[in-house]
Amino acid sequence: MNADGLIVVDKPAGMTSHDVVARIRRLAKTRRVGHGGTLDPMATGVLIIGVNRATRLLTYVIGSGKSYAATIRLGQTTITDDAEGEVTATVSAAGVADADIHSGLAAQRGEIDQVPSAVSAIKINGERAYKRVRDGETVDIPARRVTVARLDVLAIRREGDLVDVDVEVDCSSGTYIRAIARDLGTALGVGGHLTALRRTAVGQMTLAEAVTLEELEKTAPDVVGLPMADAARQTFPQRTATPEEARVLSHGGPLDPVGIDGPYAVFGPEGDVLAIVSEREGRARAEIVLAPA
Repeated sequence: MNADGLIVVDKPAGMTSHDVVARIRRLAKTRRVGHGGTLDPMATGVLIIGVNRATRLLTYVIGSGKSYAATIRLGQTTITDDAEGEVTATVSAAGVADADIHSGLAAQRGEIDQVPSAVSAIKINGERAYKRVRDGETVDIPARRVTVARLDVLAIRREGDLVDVDVEVDCSSGTYIRAIARDLGTALGVGGHLTALRRTAVGQMTLAEAVTLEELEKTAPDVVGLPMADAARQTFPQRTATPEEARVLSHGGPLDPVGIDGPYAVFGPEGDVLAIVSEREGRARAEIVLAPA
């Protein structure tokens, strides 16, 4: 039986998230593998992979907050809002003051309405936006409410007509760092795009516990870094069930509420994770049952 759990992968540049999933399927010798939040091919860093039953946790992982380190280049606009797309406009950014950069980024902190990048996986009328753009269409993606909890400037570097701005970002799920770069360039009138992006955390899972694909190759097929129970403890608030509650929950029945803001993980008396539960209408009901059949 293959292990159930999560793997915190340090994704290399040049691979899609699906490429990483395909590699893990081969290493773990199972088809039941998925990822918890896409990283663009250019990006590196934390990509959460679920194996076997832990793929059911990925819905919650995807909704977790994210942290990034990124570099914004001012003075060039690209079709993808990052370095992978062709440059569509060049304007000297030499005259942009540091104070203007700081104020332009300050306007993107907090709850904001952000228009995602046109070359993205968002579906417009059932078709991916990036496909519509590649087919020559002009894509109008509606703005979405996102939260940028932290957007700090680490360094501003100048070379000729270009300005590179190193930033760190803590944000809600669904935030596009490429769009932050684009919108800063637009606000300053010189255009902008992302030249580097590294995801440093997804929820409580960080680069400190991430492993490379090369490291996983050496341990295969034992590739799961966070076994099922440990993954649930790191992702959710917790509750321990009595033996009777464990029996009821393992069959999909409800429990009495205990006042924990859900969703939360319920563990059996032996420490195994039984279910992910939310409290509503006076009952604690399982959203997903994780106890082995």
